[in-house]
Amino acid sequence: MDVREFEELVGRARELAGEGRRILGIAGPPGAGKSTLAGRLVERLGGLAVLVPMDGFHLAGAELARLGRADRKGAPDTFDAAGYAALLARLRAPEPGTVVYAPAFDRALEEPVAGSVPVPAGTPLVVTEGNYLLHDGEGWAAVRPLLDEVWYADLPDAVRVPRLVDRHVAFGRGRADAEAWVRRSDEANALLVARNRDRADRVVNMGP
Repeated sequence: MDVREFEELVGRARELAGEGRRILGIAGPPGAGKSTLAGRLVERLGGLAVLVPMDGFHLAGAELARLGRADRKGAPDTFDAAGYAALLARLRAPEPGTVVYAPAFDRALEEPVAGSVPVPAGTPLVVTEGNYLLHDGEGWAAVRPLLDEVWYADLPDAVRVPRLVDRHVAFGRGRADAEAWVRRSDEANALLVARNRDRADRVVNMGP
């Protein structure tokens, strides 16, 4: 993404922050740069924004194993979609003086961590990012109406897939295992995410 487009995005985020409590979503396939974009926006906006990741609603590893879903972690039904929607609904109507605590996801542990992200009532903009913000199946349909605006992070597969493999390797997978996981799991999820690309308010080119 070039500097000019990023500054335009920052400007739009500031506009949203000036309208009272608003929630900006950043969707896109695995490895497209959603977390990076969301983090950069929140950093630039300072105290005007806080980042609440969808990945905090991953089901715990033990529960995925119990359900027989551990081998496809990251699929829509490996998250607590209803819990995520409930948190967004709560964030849309902040109670004065109340801090809402959202979960985060620890990539080193590969587990969600409860109560990690404080969201003060006076913070005007919540930025949330994740694969399934635009997904309309498996309990996710309730999410989109709770978001004031959604941007879709778009990155060519030729760049995105190798980057995704490298990320898995950086967090401990062997390269062959990482490549197999991306082919089998991440790319199946990417196809689901891309299906709802047209539901986004804006498509953001995350390429160089």
